[in-house]
Amino acid sequence: MTEIAPDTIIDSRYKVLSRIGAGGMAEVFCAQDQSLGRKVALKLLYPRFASDTEFVERFRREASSAASLQHPNVVGIYDRGRWDGTYYIAMEYLPGRTLKQVIQQDSPIDPIRAIDLTVQVLKAARFAHRRGIIHRDLKPQNVLIDDEDRAKVTDFGIARAGASDMTETGSIMGTAQYLSPEQAQGHAVSPQSDLYSIGVVLFELLTGHVPFDADSAVSIALKHVSEPAPSPSAFDPAVPPELDAIVLWALEKEPARRPADADAFIHALEEARDTILGGESRGQRTASFAAGAYAAGLATDAGAAGPPTGEQAYDLDEPRRRRPPWWAWVLGLLAIAGVAVAIVLLTQTKQVTVPGVVGQQMSAAQRRLDAAGLEWDIETVRSAKPVNEVVAQSPAQGRRVDEHSLVRLEVSGGPGTVDVPAVDGLPLAKATAKLQNAGLNVGDTIRQADDTVPEGNVIRSSPAAGRNVERGGGVTLYVSTGPQQVSIPDVRGFTRTDAESTLAADGFRTSVTEQESTEVDPGDVISQSPEGGTDADPGSTIALVVARAPPISIPDVVGQARADAEATLSGAGLTPRVSLQPVEDQAQDGIVLSQRPDQGATAARGAPVRIFVGRYVEPVTPPDDGTTTTPGGDSPPAGGDTGAGGGAPSDGTDGSQ
Repeated sequence: MTEIAPDTIIDSRYKVLSRIGAGGMAEVFCAQDQSLGRKVALKLLYPRFASDTEFVERFRREASSAASLQHPNVVGIYDRGRWDGTYYIAMEYLPGRTLKQVIQQDSPIDPIRAIDLTVQVLKAARFAHRRGIIHRDLKPQNVLIDDEDRAKVTDFGIARAGASDMTETGSIMGTAQYLSPEQAQGHAVSPQSDLYSIGVVLFELLTGHVPFDADSAVSIALKHVSEPAPSPSAFDPAVPPELDAIVLWALEKEPARRPADADAFIHALEEARDTILGGESRGQRTASFAAGAYAAGLATDAGAAGPPTGEQAYDLDEPRRRRPPWWAWVLGLLAIAGVAVAIVLLTQTKQVTVPGVVGQQMSAAQRRLDAAGLEWDIETVRSAKPVNEVVAQSPAQGRRVDEHSLVRLEVSGGPGTVDVPAVDGLPLAKATAKLQNAGLNVGDTIRQADDTVPEGNVIRSSPAAGRNVERGGGVTLYVSTGPQQVSIPDVRGFTRTDAESTLAADGFRTSVTEQESTEVDPGDVISQSPEGGTDADPGSTIALVVARAPPISIPDVVGQARADAEATLSGAGLTPRVSLQPVEDQAQDGIVLSQRPDQGATAARGAPVRIFVGRYVEPVTPPDDGTTTTPGGDSPPAGGDTGAGGGAPSDGTDGSQ
């Protein structure tokens, strides 16, 4: 695979618009899906990895793992395939920044914003974990943030469903700074492994730093295994103690001591957010957390199933004081009673009404359920409804359920898929009918020249024949307009010979008709069809109109002297031809006696006009003795001419001239 340039068409479907970036195993481009008319992020595996079965399997797994996750906080996967010796994935295109860029550009992140971003990542992890999928490489570089601060997790390249069956080397794949201790040691992973990584992400959001760093990935991994995690407030004292406690909880070395699941992590963060937004001072928050922990009997339980609170968060160890006065005991009892009341109120089950979300887009339905305090789960089903539209819900609209109850949504995944039938070479009408019979539509019809496919027949389709696409989708057809046309030269004003030679050199034939003209020289081209400068198929015929002089009216030269008659005819554009005719009247000698054609007839320019010119011959008087004599009484010499002028022809003329 060579360098991918803009406008490159990938797999007859995806037109590359620009390069987005590159990672360790693939390069990512922004492309236009010419079949569905939408932008996609196209991820192409580096060709050097295309023959490595482990990398190909990792790439394939990314597509299959993410394709099964339809969630607003997970980047959608649309398509995958093989092209030019490597593999690609077409996924949802999200303009914006990675969470890593957000940290680099906006740090330090406000704690409330850090909580909101982390909760979105946790919701994506929760959705994957419920389906048995562990991401294994959660890091800020794999979280995309749009302009409205919505987060979407991507790159499920090393995700696996259930227990890992990868090799020891494969089992520790990931990014060192965000690696859980069990991954660093090559042990089996669990959902808590992802929660550890998310804890590192939260640490970095709050401080702008990762908890463990070193010159090499091996050194970093060792720190994850052996060194206790520092508190975020050690880097930034402004970090609230509630978040300090939650981060340290997520970064426990033992998976069992971390949050039990993503829900527990989310719940702790939401409580911390409520406390921070409540406006209590830092000291008040610490005292409140400590009192609550004491009342619950957890203040010294290092293995509690919740985040460390108060003294645990800060590891306080103050010297013993003298016994407090009686009123302090009263205040303490009142505080404990208040905490008890709060616990009762907080643990009371609240009921909410299930909103109706059937017919809404999945993202809108999820937001509405979130606002109602309900959880949701999605099942993708085949449906004629638009993709991502909610087609059913359970419980139904209007039901009263406990807050945080689960609402199951059936979401349209479209009407299913179908293979594109082969329509290359078919007439457009037949190709259209064949696609419609297969459950597809003709999207665009693009006409282009082709030297081998007859005009009106399909050259190719996009997607190509055999590609699996959504039923009801559009297929672009490229239809032949015939061979590439040639520009016709303009030969007006050329002589007929030159015009025919010029057109023949460009592969055209000619047909010629003549037209009388007084403005164009005879034999020159007056007009042509098609006109010069237009395009036509090679070998087509160009019709030429060539000028012809108009006919000439023959003048009357009878009675004119021979020389005058010839001049008159030549001046009229005619060719005089002379025949002598014997006359006995000397006055007719050299005079035109008649002409053919007659006066008033028409003839083409240069046509001959014959004139008959008189030639005087003296009459002969016979002698009385029966002998023939010449005028003057002299006898002609033997063998001499007869008649005046040396003897006239027997037919009475001197011959044609």
